[in-house]
Amino acid sequence: MTGPAEVCAVVLAAGEGRRLRPLTELLPKALCPVGNVALLDRALTRIGGLGLHGASDVAVNAAYLADQVVSHVGDRAHLSVEPDGPLGTAGGIGRLRGWIDGRGVLIGNADAYLADPRREPGRDIAALLEGWGGETARMLTRPLPPGAKGGFSGQRFAGFSLLPWRYVRDLTDEPADLVRTAWRPAEAAGELELVTYDGVYIDTGTPADYLTANLHAAAGETDPTATVTGRVTASVIGAHAEVHGTVTRCVIWPGATVREGETLHDAIRAGKDLTVPT
Repeated sequence: MTGPAEVCAVVLAAGEGRRLRPLTELLPKALCPVGNVALLDRALTRIGGLGLHGASDVAVNAAYLADQVVSHVGDRAHLSVEPDGPLGTAGGIGRLRGWIDGRGVLIGNADAYLADPRREPGRDIAALLEGWGGETARMLTRPLPPGAKGGFSGQRFAGFSLLPWRYVRDLTDEPADLVRTAWRPAEAAGELELVTYDGVYIDTGTPADYLTANLHAAAGETDPTATVTGRVTASVIGAHAEVHGTVTRCVIWPGATVREGETLHDAIRAGKDLTVPT
């Protein structure tokens, strides 16, 4: 297994999360809570489970609502801010070339929800690093749904990939994506290894999938600081939220309010009156 000194990690957290609007007008997608834990924190915990910690080994990029991401990360990771807007997955990595500095790089999408109850976070994706010689590209994958097109040899990307330095060194900070600049070229060269993830993977990009991830992570969880006088069924209630009405299969964000007489079903509530149906 390649040692930690030879591998660094980058969590991509710069995206605008357009499909999650209007929720992402309040928070960047990377900070949206799943099971009352920010998606970004879930990614950092998973990377930490592999022994990668701190600003020398872990970087986070930010662009949309960057100040919130920067404040949230603090000194837990090296921060790369893209001031003119998101550079895409490849542009974000290209901007970090000097920091990566010859190492292989484990790349995770902040909006990827992963869960494998059999293993601790980090150990569930450890196969990406096991036996890696530092030359091939690797990608965590799940089988494509029946009838779905695209993907890689019948598999779809599941949130994390591993790139050797030789695939990173020529990337620039111009807007581009890793599919075109790294993964497809590696696939064409016979240098893309697919590593199947046996747990649950959900791309949280849409309200419906975001709700699904929350309910998988913590259905029935109410933060102890929340006030609940109404009826809650199979929902996730955030810190300091107030629920005086009826909610079923919902996510109630931290600090949000459900008033007496309100009934919410399969929805996300943020603030006092922002409701996003799924």
